[in-house]
Amino acid sequence: MKKMSDASRLCTALMIACLMLPQSLWAQSSATVGRDGAVDENPNAFAMLGDFVVARPIGLVLTAGGTVLWLASLPFTLMAGNAGDAADTLILGPGEQTFVRCLGCRQSGYTNRDIEQHEQRKAAAAEAEAAQ
Repeated sequence: MKKMSDASRLCTALMIACLMLPQSLWAQSSATVGRDGAVDENPNAFAMLGDFVVARPIGLVLTAGGTVLWLASLPFTLMAGNAGDAADTLILGPGEQTFVRCLGCRQSGYTNRDIEQHEQRKAAAAEAEAAQ
């Protein structure tokens, strides 16, 4: 029986981790989603560090790889009429998990604080416009 080299073991462990990562990142918990779909999580420093060092680079690679796959499949998806669905799955899904998720959070989306700040900015702009 042939023994696996250290490089093969490391490669196998990395592949398993990459296959398990999306399930852990995209696992939905109803307790973390607040009213109106806002995300209210309080991740600790280790979750933020792990997200920054591991999950975000992998998400960036998945987004770029999805873009390449989408472009390669574009002639076929255009003929089938589902190019938008393919773009949602291959590009927008990983992109949302990479860029629209707070650092260390498991749910993508904006926090209540972000929504409140947006509403305050809109109200201030409306008041400034009314004052003119």
